[in-house]
Amino acid sequence: MSGRARLALCAAAATLMASCALLPLVDPATWFLQAAFLLAVQTGVGAAARRVPLARPLTIAVQALVTLMLLTLSFAREQAVAGLLPGPDVFRYFGELLQAGADDVSRYSIPAPLSDGIRLMMVGGVVVIGLAVDALAVTFRSAAPAGLPLLALYSVAAGLADGGAGWIWFLLAATGYLVLLLAEGRDRLSQWGRVFGGGPRAPGGDPSGSPTAPVRTGRRIGAVALGVALVVPLALPALDGGLLDAARTGVAGGSGGGNTISAVNPLVSLSDSLNVDEDREVMSYRTNSEETQNLYLRIVSLDEFDGTAWKPAKRHVEDVPGSFPTPPGLSDDVRRTEVQTRISAADWYAQDWLPLPYPASQVGINGKWRFEPVGRTLVGDHGQTTRGQEYTVKSLIVQPTADQLANAPEAPEVLKREFTKVPNSLPPVVAATARRITADSANDYERAVKLQDWFALEGGFTYDTEVKVGSGSQAIARFLRDKEGFCVHFSFAMASMARTLGIPARVAVGFTPGSPKSDGTMSVGLRDAHAWPELYFEGVGWTRFEPTPNRGSVPDYTRTDTPGAAVPDPDAPSRSSSSEPSAAPSGSEDCTAAEKKLEQPCASESPQAAFGATNDDPPWWLSLLLWLAGGLAVGTLPLLPMLWRLRARSVRLGSHHWTVANAGGVAGAAGQDADGDTAMDLRLDGQGRATEARAAAVALEAWQEVSDTAWDFGIPPDESQTPRKAAARIVRVGHLEPEAAASVHRIADAVEQVLYAPSPRPAPGLGADVRRMTQGLRATASRGTRLRALLAPRSAVRVVWAASDRWHALKYRAAARWTALLRRPSSQGGTGG
Repeated sequence: MSGRARLALCAAAATLMASCALLPLVDPATWFLQAAFLLAVQTGVGAAARRVPLARPLTIAVQALVTLMLLTLSFAREQAVAGLLPGPDVFRYFGELLQAGADDVSRYSIPAPLSDGIRLMMVGGVVVIGLAVDALAVTFRSAAPAGLPLLALYSVAAGLADGGAGWIWFLLAATGYLVLLLAEGRDRLSQWGRVFGGGPRAPGGDPSGSPTAPVRTGRRIGAVALGVALVVPLALPALDGGLLDAARTGVAGGSGGGNTISAVNPLVSLSDSLNVDEDREVMSYRTNSEETQNLYLRIVSLDEFDGTAWKPAKRHVEDVPGSFPTPPGLSDDVRRTEVQTRISAADWYAQDWLPLPYPASQVGINGKWRFEPVGRTLVGDHGQTTRGQEYTVKSLIVQPTADQLANAPEAPEVLKREFTKVPNSLPPVVAATARRITADSANDYERAVKLQDWFALEGGFTYDTEVKVGSGSQAIARFLRDKEGFCVHFSFAMASMARTLGIPARVAVGFTPGSPKSDGTMSVGLRDAHAWPELYFEGVGWTRFEPTPNRGSVPDYTRTDTPGAAVPDPDAPSRSSSSEPSAAPSGSEDCTAAEKKLEQPCASESPQAAFGATNDDPPWWLSLLLWLAGGLAVGTLPLLPMLWRLRARSVRLGSHHWTVANAGGVAGAAGQDADGDTAMDLRLDGQGRATEARAAAVALEAWQEVSDTAWDFGIPPDESQTPRKAAARIVRVGHLEPEAAASVHRIADAVEQVLYAPSPRPAPGLGADVRRMTQGLRATASRGTRLRALLAPRSAVRVVWAASDRWHALKYRAAARWTALLRRPSSQGGTGG
């Protein structure tokens, strides 16, 4: 097997080993076999194209075309031309499948079922990454940058997986990459000739003198690098335990090591449990409170607004205290009642945040939980969820009066600065509408009540779960214009408008109180999922408002005396709640592509259908591709000088595998490339003119490579010197050993033959001479010089010079043509009558 074919197999193996990190995400894992088959075909096509040989860009294009045809055959045969050739219908269907896959990813918990959309995402992603790895490592002969697409593949899997064995997948991916690097090193080493093991090494001999030492050294370096990546983070607390730490699993990711909870969107994690077809019971509870209409079960608060969505900010977490501190901003003058609630979560309901009445003062629960003091929430640690949990909560029912809220002093500056922040991308109509609605208000309390009543009563809004509002910076503006939506739209819009008025605001996500059962308990179902705004008033603290019409209950402290105001009955249960779980699906008929394909009813109402669920922006997969392309571009940009230098060296030395011989007046040239494949059989005329031209080109290219290599190692070229003097200077400044020095002088002699001899003789072995000279410079240079020569070669400036020369030549030709046009004689005759 040739070296390049072996390298191609290693590239495919590295891609498959990195893609193993995706295995825990989907069940069953049969997609992996399909991806492996397509990757094998793609690798074989690349090997065949390189053996022809085709140009490098054409090789990649052929691989991409064959891969696209195979994907078409596997996923879109009915939409294809003749069942195989992709056309516009195929790409349109691929887009629908990818969108359906995105819907499935957001609907299901890990492991997700293997729908057609998810299968296309998995298989297509693996073969695209495999194509990038093969192109970089094999076609362009540069395995080091191939780690970037492998890293992107592993990072996607690591960001989504919630298992505790992430280090195993990292180990596989890292091993695949190291195998790829080792294969490239062996391939490069083989180009110097066959490696012989030789006889037994003498005692005390230098092990580095063995031809196999580079291979053993590469293995050792790889093992050390892998060990450092796995073990060193354990000694760095700031890194939260490193790759061996399982605390990074789960959506919340709070851990004892890092003491932080990441900023993630709970609407997505809620959709795993909420976005199903029947109103199943999520939890039940028993309480000693007589006012259950105000007992909202709050999961988490969304306090960071970026103009597109609300999400929880990254917060400090700590051990769960025995008694929670007094809620921020709550004074002793405000009436409060402490109640106790016993909650039982369903065995199937797995949520990282613990549903609690707000504000909780004490929680009794088993398991690994952490306390986030700003939002007063409990978050699971090391994969802890609510599944089957039974816990007791003591909480406060805060009952402020309208006067206390109206006379509330200014909020602390620190709190106000954080919770009134709005992005510049927020459309001006949001703030303008808020000012118009609250124009005659005397204080923040009146402004808040007017906003609530405008949404719930006076503004003409319709509660509709089938609405498709979209996402992006214009989402709230569209909602204010169309006036259709449900709880998430109303809460997001009111909180945003309150912030523009200088009122600290955030959004809470959780459940309404649910419905009473005959045994005295309360039942909370999926359709009780809800979101509502919380506004801060000094002396009262974070205060719930209810802008969503026909949902939840309007707090007593926000009731108005407006005649005819149809305030919902606070004692009535939520519209979608019932005493028993309902088997009927929700009313939306606007199903996703995946739901139609599976012939399932539409998903039930949940916060997943919020601003971030449907959008008018570019498709998610296009955004993902753009982000990946941008990341690869940024990561590759610093490597461009190195890649150009490797390419230039490969082109210059590619012709040096030839040996030229004259026999019987007929000159012939034949040779083999680095893989041992016959490359050319060139027949020349009897005069040998083609041989002389070829010899001249080979010598000049070799000398150019000698000059650039010496320049990369700190010996700049001197155009005023003859080749012989320049060679002597390189030998002297570079401290070359006799063998490398002789190689430089042989190349200089070949150049002088080309420049001065009437009939220059072909000089065989110039490519080997260039490599010996390069190895000699590396042997005498310092480590920093070697790194500089590899990563930032000085000779790469020739690219800039060449571009400048082309630009000046272009300007000169344009000026010359313009001058000739102006000097052209007039075609109008000059003879008078």
